[in-house]
Amino acid sequence: MGFIAYLKTQFILHLLISFVFVVSGLIINFIQLCTLTLWPINKQLYRRVNCRLSYSLWSQLVMLLEWWSGTECTLFTEKETVDKFGKEHVIIILNHNFEIDFLCGWTICERFGVLGSSKVLAKHELLKVPLIGWTWYFLEIVFCKRKWEEDRDTVVQGLRNLVDYPECMWFLLYCEGTRFTEKKHQISMQVAESKGLPKLKYHLLPRTKGFTTTVQCLRGTASAVYDVTLNFRDKKNPSLLGILYGKKYQADMCVRRFPLEDIPENETECAAWLHRLYQEKDTLQEHYEKEGTFPGPQYKPPRRPWTLLNFFFWTVVLLSPLFNFAIGVFVSGSPLLIVGFMSFIGIACFAVRRLIGVTEIEKGSSYGNQEFKKNK
Repeated sequence: MGFIAYLKTQFILHLLISFVFVVSGLIINFIQLCTLTLWPINKQLYRRVNCRLSYSLWSQLVMLLEWWSGTECTLFTEKETVDKFGKEHVIIILNHNFEIDFLCGWTICERFGVLGSSKVLAKHELLKVPLIGWTWYFLEIVFCKRKWEEDRDTVVQGLRNLVDYPECMWFLLYCEGTRFTEKKHQISMQVAESKGLPKLKYHLLPRTKGFTTTVQCLRGTASAVYDVTLNFRDKKNPSLLGILYGKKYQADMCVRRFPLEDIPENETECAAWLHRLYQEKDTLQEHYEKEGTFPGPQYKPPRRPWTLLNFFFWTVVLLSPLFNFAIGVFVSGSPLLIVGFMSFIGIACFAVRRLIGVTEIEKGSSYGNQEFKKNK
């Protein structure tokens, strides 16, 4: 193991990186709270400011993927599609199989200049998570409880609020509703059989309400749907902890563009279109399993320096006073100050581990596990 690779495994560096992310996030959240005064005066200015603030936080995670771990993201798509990236409002459909699938999506958003304005239909529980949920609240992310009777009005209103969004917007949907596990897949296929729907091998049965509602509300605003199928070479199953330890992965993303005018307006036909799309996604995954690659031309969008420069900025701003304070604590010789400082370090470690736990598959939601029983 090289010296740089060895350094990346050291807990003290992980702690310092986490400190920068957490404290900068709290500062950004406070600034975002102050920007609420802009909303009644100039809503579009509020939105543009919050796009930059959100970028300053999320780009730190993208920096870990791109620069710290050196993970490569390769796109399999047509040049005509690449030429439209970052130049139109779109709806993104992404499979939900990996702990860092969101991070790979953010990397592509960053490389085409739409990370700060990217959106997602997110589960309501994330609204309570510091940094993640709080930042999304100010960014007008649409939250749902995944109970359509309760979500309908909230989701529709949230989507309609975005029709005049001033920045180029990519709106992400995890149509499977929850991250793939073997148990959930088994239950999902029982549901498919009970409803007379084709079974899928590599995906859960897509939930159509969120998709059809998003298409209806953003029709006229969004230009297309991008279907993204993500996989990792050598059958790797990456994690956020692996990224933090500097492990390098090779991510392949097959992107297909569907103009919104080609997607049926009728809700039933639109839902059927989505089911056909997931059958095609399953075929793509089957191809990847056999060939180790997706079909079509490859394209590697270059890394940009802004994520690295943003992290260096926050590192200088936050670590200098931290080091000065730590030296002062230990020089003072006060047992009370030393114990207090070490307790703070312990709490910080715990908080960071809990944040990482949000992405872990084995600690993911149980949503879908009881779906078949409910349908029965």
